[in-house]
Amino acid sequence: MLEHGGQLNAAAKRYGMPLDNWLDLSTGINPNGWPVPCVSATAWARLPEKEDGLEQAAQDYYATSLILPTAGSQAIIQALPKLRAKSRVGVPDMGYAEHAHAWQQAGHQLMILPHNHLGAVIEQLDVLIVINPNNPTGHCYSIDILLEWQQQLSSRGGWLIVDEAFMDTQPNQSLMPYSPLPGLIILRSLGKFFGLAGARVGFAATETKILQLLADYLGPWTISGPSREIAKQALMDENWQQRTRVKLTKTTLRLYHLLSQYGLKPNGGTSLFQWVCTSEAEVIQDTLARQGILVRLFKQPQSLRFGLPKHDWDILDRALRSCTIDVAEK
Repeated sequence: MLEHGGQLNAAAKRYGMPLDNWLDLSTGINPNGWPVPCVSATAWARLPEKEDGLEQAAQDYYATSLILPTAGSQAIIQALPKLRAKSRVGVPDMGYAEHAHAWQQAGHQLMILPHNHLGAVIEQLDVLIVINPNNPTGHCYSIDILLEWQQQLSSRGGWLIVDEAFMDTQPNQSLMPYSPLPGLIILRSLGKFFGLAGARVGFAATETKILQLLADYLGPWTISGPSREIAKQALMDENWQQRTRVKLTKTTLRLYHLLSQYGLKPNGGTSLFQWVCTSEAEVIQDTLARQGILVRLFKQPQSLRFGLPKHDWDILDRALRSCTIDVAEK
């Protein structure tokens, strides 16, 4: 298993602190997610059916007619390498590590590329993976550049895979309207912006041929009935989506200023997290954890990702103050 954020049980055990005492800022998940209502009894009692409105809600929200609901984007990440002959695959040096892991496990040849210069050797690639915006740096490629890469790759039967897990707050930069183009595969998820990580709902948008290959490989009933019902309602709730985009923009700016106040000026980020490069990353992570605050540690480069607090800003403020004192003493 690769290392991810959100390993709260392990942190609680390591630091000898009850789960209820933790402030988990390690995941980049919206702490004020879509308010889940009660699920209907029929959603539990019957096998999931496509005619429940989820596909239509997804088509409307993502502005594309070709889309496949899946058990989170992780299911797509693991399936795609098995749908191609052995290929030369470009993966970013920083980003969601499951991409590189899945293609390597399937026997493909990996080329590790600088996350902010992914197109440098595109003529040597069969597949290019872009995390847009990048997690954890927040770097975002323009639509024009991505479409140029799509054309180059598809002209020789290649794929451009774009993971848009953090794109919901800036939908005007999404490639979703272009998803029917040949060789373009876009991944989305309800885990981050909607705060529904536990529902395990994701989507693949791509041309018909690839979509059918993926659907056949994954098989029927990939998403539970309750998750389908919740996902449909969340995707249709435009008022909540608009309010949340505004709120997240303000909240991440507040986090940026708070971190900067204590000498931890972010080097990048999105509306759902801030990323700080510092040679003291391990010390700061440990010091915060001893106060019940979990952040995501990256060792190369040494850096920290801070998710958004739900309401415990004073707790984070005090912890950062004591943390900077502790680092200065060492």
